[in-house]
Amino acid sequence: MTTLPPLSTINEAGSSSSPITVTLSLLLEPSSVLLHRVVPEVHKLLPDRAPFASYADLIDVTFQVIPTLDVKEKAEFIAGHPRIGETKNLSNLSAKEQGATQTTSSTPPEVLARLGHLNACYEKKYPGLRYITFVNGRSRAAIVEEMEDKLGFEHSLSPTDPPVESLDPVDVEGEDWMAELERAIVDVGKIAKSRLAGLGVE
Repeated sequence: MTTLPPLSTINEAGSSSSPITVTLSLLLEPSSVLLHRVVPEVHKLLPDRAPFASYADLIDVTFQVIPTLDVKEKAEFIAGHPRIGETKNLSNLSAKEQGATQTTSSTPPEVLARLGHLNACYEKKYPGLRYITFVNGRSRAAIVEEMEDKLGFEHSLSPTDPPVESLDPVDVEGEDWMAELERAIVDVGKIAKSRLAGLGVE
């Protein structure tokens, strides 16, 4: 069972194993950027503010820090989340959200294959980004349609159409690319708040 450090301890500054680090790694997924850039900046804010009133308060403060990261760091931050449809090497919370804890028959193999293809297509179109979405209890089949709409594809279960190599990438740090990066960051915040609710805490 996944549990968070006691709320009273997250106000303590400390090392990479500090309660804030453990809490944010559970709620946001661990990454080098989270550990080495975000957590230290959150720790720096502690002397100038009242103790965190809730875990949600900690998330809100964290998402005041994230906009101060550079673009590359933001992209690395969202890449801490697994790809939609992945079934291996997931954290307990990601596995629960993606349905990997259900029986293997819960998601047809053709849906998983389509998700794998759509992830590859997305990452070709948006170099350096990973598709992140707030699943919010939806099925993987529903996410397939969402990704197809995002990419401008017709709905299909083809594992190969359209070919990845046929796609033209958008400009890195261009308007479309930046919009996707910022949308993904917002959804990571929604995922974190949803995880709190799922753990029965605020």
